[in-house]
Amino acid sequence: MSAFNAFKANVPVAWSPNLYITLVRGIPGTRQLHRRTLEALRLTKCNRTVMRWNTPTVRGMIQQVKRLVVVETEEMYNARKQKDANHRALRPPLVVNHLPAPTADSST
Repeated sequence: MSAFNAFKANVPVAWSPNLYITLVRGIPGTRQLHRRTLEALRLTKCNRTVMRWNTPTVRGMIQQVKRLVVVETEEMYNARKQKDANHRALRPPLVVNHLPAPTADSST
């Protein structure tokens, strides 16, 4: 288990003041009630993330559409964003020389 998944498994959502909600499954084919709930959460497209306060109302809405969304605390969200930023960081370019290596024996 990675450190991020271990952290994610141990942090209770109830302790976080803010929740980051990401829509991970498509809206077509879902019930009208679930569509209205996602609309109220301002989730309109896949892989979009919104930040909402951790209130009983929002937690109830999340419970209703829990198979369509992923919920993260602020610490989990920041850790995931930092991991993505490190992954996309600029790396030194790979230089490939296709010319044959000069030999020290040839004296011309």
